[in-house]
Amino acid sequence: MHATRSLRSRFALLIALLAVTLCLLLGGAIYSESSKRIRQEVGQQLADLSYQMIERLDRDMANRARMLDVLASLNTLREPDDLGQIRALLDRMKSQFQSVAWTGYTDAEGNVLAATGGVLEGANIAQRPVFSEGIKGRFVGDVHEAVLLAKLLPNPTGEAMKFVDVALPVNALDGRVIGVLATHLSWAWADEVRRSLMLPQQERNQVEFLVLSSDRRVLLGPKDMIGERLDLPALADKRDNFWSVQEWSDERLYLTGFARSRGNGDYRGLGWTVVTRQQVDLAYAPAVEMGRDILIWGAGLALIFAAIGWLMTTYYTRPLREIAAAADRLSAGEIAVIPEVRGSREIQSLSHSIRGMVESLTQQKSELGIMENLAHHDPLTGLPNRAALDKFLRYAQQQAHGTLALLYLDLDGFKPINDRFGHGVGDQLLREVAIRLRACLRDGDLVARLGGDEFLMVLKVSKEDAPMQSEQIAARALRALREPFMLESQQAQVGCSIGGALWPLDAEGIEQALELADQALYRAKSAGRNRAEFHRQWAPAA
Repeated sequence: MHATRSLRSRFALLIALLAVTLCLLLGGAIYSESSKRIRQEVGQQLADLSYQMIERLDRDMANRARMLDVLASLNTLREPDDLGQIRALLDRMKSQFQSVAWTGYTDAEGNVLAATGGVLEGANIAQRPVFSEGIKGRFVGDVHEAVLLAKLLPNPTGEAMKFVDVALPVNALDGRVIGVLATHLSWAWADEVRRSLMLPQQERNQVEFLVLSSDRRVLLGPKDMIGERLDLPALADKRDNFWSVQEWSDERLYLTGFARSRGNGDYRGLGWTVVTRQQVDLAYAPAVEMGRDILIWGAGLALIFAAIGWLMTTYYTRPLREIAAAADRLSAGEIAVIPEVRGSREIQSLSHSIRGMVESLTQQKSELGIMENLAHHDPLTGLPNRAALDKFLRYAQQQAHGTLALLYLDLDGFKPINDRFGHGVGDQLLREVAIRLRACLRDGDLVARLGGDEFLMVLKVSKEDAPMQSEQIAARALRALREPFMLESQQAQVGCSIGGALWPLDAEGIEQALELADQALYRAKSAGRNRAEFHRQWAPAA
């Protein structure tokens, strides 16, 4: 009897160990892979959120500056006969735009002739940058405090008021500078943008957002960090949009996304940088939870299987050895599933349970693969995104004798179509453009969407015929995009400007080659658009 009990105990222990081993092997592999993929996905998401924020800030600042351009062109200001009419105009503008804290109209000596609410009328602001710089041309100043103006304006919060200045000269009909139109935008506007775009992410995923000035001081973010200089190693990176894992001043690791201001149209920006961060532990929480679930299920299955083993006799040891052998083969990668083992009802039940567990874990791994695929493709066009492009370029750099043609593409005439027909038609046009660009490529080539109406073609070319092959593909793309598009029964016409460079023929590093291609694109647009320019045409190799 004692020997029988010992055998049953060992048998039960063997089954329990088998179940735990399977869970640890598969669970460990899935946890390791999922942690890596989650880090990449969340990091890129943070970088994208930073880009959305800085793009919105730049666009809003540019729109405010253009709004003043329109006001300054009105005859009411160019022939200031009725200051009351000018004040009413400024008050009406302020009522329509809540971000406008104060707007004033001065003469050429800096005396405020008319202002919103009559604030500062009669005062001289000649010594203030908003006048001294604004009278020279359009001026956009960085965030600052205005102590005098803050005392005269309502302040429900009681916190220190900060402003962004926008000013430009007003010219008489004969072209003489007769004054300055100046406005103070409330910096609270930036926080409203942050809340509208980012608050759901901030509450759900505990993501924090910071806006940095050109000298890396915190303009917007946690209250205890306002005004502090942020010294992160990644801020030395010259890229406009990226992410990395950074150790912050609180000695914690954060997944951190960065996006730098690139301006908007003729507004060049103020050098702001938007930073988003999330603690690494929070980002990895789904992977940790998955690993915990795997261990719990494994422990539960181990107890179930141990109970079954206690009831089995020596007769059942043979099929159990078969299951153990199959588990070893599964761990070694020789088979994908546990084969069904013939035997008694209990053995078959055990076999089915293990198969189900393996299939469930395998399905989870497959779903993670699908998530990774989604993270590497643009949801609108289906083209590879920046993450996929970076992966492709890293692989290309590892090839010993590879030569790549890098073609930057930017649509000509896309914005008027987007403005006229709406974003829905604009999205349809981008999808049609993606289809035509794919058709221009050969096997092994890649076209990725960088954002907006910007694309990048990466062509695998032979070293000897690289210029000719690059020009052929560029010409093919130009022809394809010149053909009219039918969008919701409307015919639309766009063009394309292309800038190209060759790696490693033009530059040893891919980043440098991309910069040369971008410069060539700028020349293509400056030369009249709807054309292709290549680096070697402008700077032939010696």
